[in-house]
Amino acid sequence: MPKNCKPSFLPTASLEMLHARAAIVRLVRQFFDSCDFLEVETPILSRDTVVDRHLEPFEVRMPGFAEPFYLQTSPEFAMKRLLAAGATAIFQIGHVFRAGDRGKMHNPEFTMLEWYRVGDCYEQGIAFLSEFCHKILCRGVATVVTLRQLFAQHVGLDPHIASCELFQEFAFANDLVFPESFGVLENDRDDWIDFLFSEAIQPKLGHTEPVIVTDYPATQSQLAKTRIVVEKRETDQDLSFSVAERFELFVDGIELANGYHELLDAEILQQRIFETNLRRVTDGKKELPESHRLLEAMRYGLPPCCGTALGLDRLVMAALKTSSIDDVIPFPQEIA
Repeated sequence: MPKNCKPSFLPTASLEMLHARAAIVRLVRQFFDSCDFLEVETPILSRDTVVDRHLEPFEVRMPGFAEPFYLQTSPEFAMKRLLAAGATAIFQIGHVFRAGDRGKMHNPEFTMLEWYRVGDCYEQGIAFLSEFCHKILCRGVATVVTLRQLFAQHVGLDPHIASCELFQEFAFANDLVFPESFGVLENDRDDWIDFLFSEAIQPKLGHTEPVIVTDYPATQSQLAKTRIVVEKRETDQDLSFSVAERFELFVDGIELANGYHELLDAEILQQRIFETNLRRVTDGKKELPESHRLLEAMRYGLPPCCGTALGLDRLVMAALKTSSIDDVIPFPQEIA
């Protein structure tokens, strides 16, 4: 073998990196143990799957079963079933799968840390995420800011009420290249918000202390509760808009975690799943199952709680100051 030719069996992560990763994982477990969380394991392969407009699960056909199974994009549905069964504080470290995701920050198979605690309100869920981040990364207490405040600072527009024409004008004025499919109708709003956030805001977040972004538009609620925000105005009609009680953690311009003040109403979730499937079809994607055991669990009684999903590989990347997921996992997709 030529001297400069690297054997194909070798991992992309060095053994030193893997030792450092293992130490971080131990610290994560110690943190949750100290907070009296129960570590759980739920199925990676299930007939249920999270229905998301942008997430693509891997479909698996099993002999003897007419319906397909799915490799989980998140353990969310199964963990909430445990909450409905009486669990009060649980966490899980496990592999999840998302088709099509590959890049410096993405591998189709990656490790997720997910946790839920019964009784936590929106603010407590945010504070707990900040505490966890400081414990692991030692970067200080997170700055908490609403999506609306960030748009006002960096874009000069209100994401909840500005027209899509104004979003488009900002993109043109700042030489931002957006997809040709973007229109200026109201149903294009979420696409514009996501695009402008990723291009004009996210790269600037979390370079000193971590940043937790809150109060996303209600149309991006996913499995979070929503609430009405009313802004009093002295000289004009009061302004009101609906927001999702959803929060995301950013460090060094990278999203690490997504959390919810969890939705408890099964009928609302059923409607959201239906509407998400309509959007998937419009996007040219396959519908995903609309009947889930989670709905049964929620009808039985899902207790008030907050939950957070965090990309463990990205957490390790942030801790070890590396810019590629390949540096912290041994065998990415190409050599798995």
